[in-house]
Amino acid sequence: MSTSSASVGIIGLGAMGRPVADRLLAAHGTLHIHARRPQPELVAAGATWAYSPRELAAAVDVLVSFLPDLPELEELLYGDDGLMADAGDLLILVGSTSSAPAVRELAERLHTQSGGRVRMVDCPVSGGVDGATSGTLSIMLGGSPDDAALAASVLAPCGTPVLLGPLGAGEVAKACNQLVVSATILALGEATVLADRSGLDLDALWTLLGGGYAGSNLLESRRHKLVSGDDSPSGMAKYMVKDLRFAADIAEATGIAPVLLPALRAAFDGIVDAGLGDRDISVARRFVQSRDTQAS
Repeated sequence: MSTSSASVGIIGLGAMGRPVADRLLAAHGTLHIHARRPQPELVAAGATWAYSPRELAAAVDVLVSFLPDLPELEELLYGDDGLMADAGDLLILVGSTSSAPAVRELAERLHTQSGGRVRMVDCPVSGGVDGATSGTLSIMLGGSPDDAALAASVLAPCGTPVLLGPLGAGEVAKACNQLVVSATILALGEATVLADRSGLDLDALWTLLGGGYAGSNLLESRRHKLVSGDDSPSGMAKYMVKDLRFAADIAEATGIAPVLLPALRAAFDGIVDAGLGDRDISVARRFVQSRDTQAS
C-alpha cells in the first residue's frame, strides 16, 4: 500500500500529537482524528472527526498514536466503541516512549486477536515540540520492512524516519537517546552552576563552548534557559523518570551493568521528589543549585 492510497488517522492530540497532526493533514490532504476534547481548528482545516475510537479505526489503514504510553492506548482498544471492535487491516504506529518488551507483547496479542489484520510499528521521536512543529523530528522505527516502509512514507512530513530493526527497535533507540539527553542536560546544569559561582559570563561561556566538543543540539536549544535560569516547561523533566526506567529494563535484559544510568535515575527521581518534575529538563541547573545550598 502506498501513502497516496492509505487512509491515515491519529489519536493523542497533546503537545506532540497536535503539531504532528497539522503536518500530516497538510501533507496528505486528509486526516481522521479522535480526541477527548473537540478539535475545531483541525476540522476547519479539513480533518474528519471520528466520534469514537471504533469509528476512527474503521475509517483508516494507518493509525498514528501519540498517546503518552501503552496503557493509554490499551484503554481505547476494547469494548463496543474500542479500536479493535471494527478494525480491518490496520497498521498502528506507536509514537510514545514505551517499553520495548511491552510493545512486542501488545503487537503479538493484537495480531493474534485480529487474525493477523492488525500490525504495529513503534516510532518514538526525538526533537520535542519544536521539531514536531517544524517537521524535523528524528523518527525511530521498529518493525517489519514492509510495515516500516509504509510508516516512513506516512511520517515523512514530520521529520526523518529510519528503520533501526525489528519491532521494539525504535523504543530501544529512544532509550539510548534519553540516556544521552539526560546525561548531557545534567552535565550542562552542573557546569552552569560551577561557572556561575566562579563569576563567569554564562552567555559568553556557552557561546564559546558550543563551538567545541561540548556543543550539541541540546545545548543550542537550552542555552538561553540555562543562562537565564528560566526552566518554564518545554520537555518536562518528570517524563525522563519513565524513559530512564525503560533504559534500565533494556540494560537488565541485555546483561549490561551501566555506569551512568543509576546516577541519572537517582538525579531525575530527586528532581521529581523536589517538586520540579513539571519544569523543563533545564531545571537540572536549579536542582544542582538546591543541592549545593543544602550541602552548605
